[in-house]
Amino acid sequence: MTVPGDHPLVVAVKPLVDAMGAEILGADQAGADDVVLAWEGEDVLAVRLPQLSDSLDHILAAMERRHGVPLSELDRKAKQSVVRTLEARGAFSVRHGVETVAGALGVSRFTVYNYLNRSE
Repeated sequence: MTVPGDHPLVVAVKPLVDAMGAEILGADQAGADDVVLAWEGEDVLAVRLPQLSDSLDHILAAMERRHGVPLSELDRKAKQSVVRTLEARGAFSVRHGVETVAGALGVSRFTVYNYLNRSE
């Protein structure tokens, strides 16, 4: 079964699924780790969540789109804000999270740690 793109449940959850970097599947395609969503008592779709490391890349790409420029082009204050946001979203609990963020921001790991330790 495929999920019709105009089903009200798909329309409702698609922005969230896209923001998470997840994938919408038919309910019959759900694996053990997928989340099955029902509409009026009937399983309609499944959401396949991304791996944590993929989520970090997706979050960084979304932040770039929000700022309208590559994160490496932001000024220091904006980069500090990005790091605080990423910390709140758990980005640094992902293996190599600091390195990934440092690369996206165009700074060293040491600088990211400084931003994390900076109190404001």
